[in-house]
Amino acid sequence: MTTQGIGTQTQEQALASLTNMTDDLTPIQPQEHRERIKKAQQYMQANNIDAIYLNAGTNLTYFTGMRWYASERLVGAILPAQGEVQYIAPYFEIGSLNGFKVIDGPIRGWQEHESPYQLFVNVITEMGIAPDGTIGIDESAQFFIFDGINKVQPSLNLINAQPVTAHCRMHKSANELALMQRAMDMTLAVHKATASMLHEGISTTEVEAFIKQAHQKVGAPGNYFCIVLFGVATSFPHGVKDPQILKKGDMVLIDTGCKVHDYLSDITRTYVFGEATERQRQFWDYEKAAQIAAFNEAKIGQTCEAVDAAARNYLAEQGLGPEYQTPGCPHRTGHGIGLDIHEWPYLVGGDKTPLATGMCFSNEPMLVVPDEFGVRLEDHFYMTDNGPKWFTEPAHSIDNPFGLKDYFCSAEID
Repeated sequence: MTTQGIGTQTQEQALASLTNMTDDLTPIQPQEHRERIKKAQQYMQANNIDAIYLNAGTNLTYFTGMRWYASERLVGAILPAQGEVQYIAPYFEIGSLNGFKVIDGPIRGWQEHESPYQLFVNVITEMGIAPDGTIGIDESAQFFIFDGINKVQPSLNLINAQPVTAHCRMHKSANELALMQRAMDMTLAVHKATASMLHEGISTTEVEAFIKQAHQKVGAPGNYFCIVLFGVATSFPHGVKDPQILKKGDMVLIDTGCKVHDYLSDITRTYVFGEATERQRQFWDYEKAAQIAAFNEAKIGQTCEAVDAAARNYLAEQGLGPEYQTPGCPHRTGHGIGLDIHEWPYLVGGDKTPLATGMCFSNEPMLVVPDEFGVRLEDHFYMTDNGPKWFTEPAHSIDNPFGLKDYFCSAEID
């Protein structure tokens, strides 16, 4: 039985089937950024943290709306437990940064020959923070930032800011969920279009180029990332160095995502080009069942590690693993997602974070059969007051991964 929806049209036809899906979306508004700042400040006050430093990157964007990139120069913001945000940047960047500013606050500049770390200490001193105050440093900040501040003021208690940032970021708002939902919908549409234009002899490089065009057609800037694997290469979770050429009977694994108003999608589909063997079919079914086992374990108050254990225990019952051994699942069941493709919390042994409303996770207990093939079915879910809800409907079957209705009609006729 040939896999339904695979290789049914040309690249041109597949692209023509896609339309822009972003016209009705609204990005996160300033009021929501102010609410995030308030929540962070309440946490800092309750936990005796005087301020946190937000480095250029997703933490800066989350709290202030400012989009800027991390580099060898200190660019970021100080968020005090009380009072307004103050930004720090090279003088020559202030004009540019003013154009990206969403939340008001002064931008304090340092010249190229001056120490940004001394400026940092000067600013927190002006904020009334004592020389031995507790300052959280953005967990994604480069070490040189921590080191530079520490050398200027070694009496400061510099800690990881992650308890503050994670406390806020891992609980998504309705606006965040809406943006993520659309990003997921867009990437699933791209997956379907991509499957439809596969043909024998196409290269993984050509497929990657198509996926970029397809994401642009649905309204994204392009791919945020893209992994395309054929045959034995599918047994390497994050790919191999060299491109592959598609042939009949190959397992196909495509993992890709895009960004919509800063929020990300991340979906993987695995299927066979041609007709599946009994072994391929068996492992595909194991993968789907493990994914469902994890989903069913996701309940409000349950721990993240229990969700991982549910998938892993099911696989062990099938003689796979145990734990992280292969054939079996060599990595965690899932990760959080939002502004970053991987963020807290994680569905993995040792993460005892209780599931709560607004948390979002990938669900992807990938199976690896070394030197043969791999199967990863990845969808995401978010927690509601009543339990988990899928962003995208999981793959249906190895013969009809996208649940195309004409497959069922033809099956009835047969």
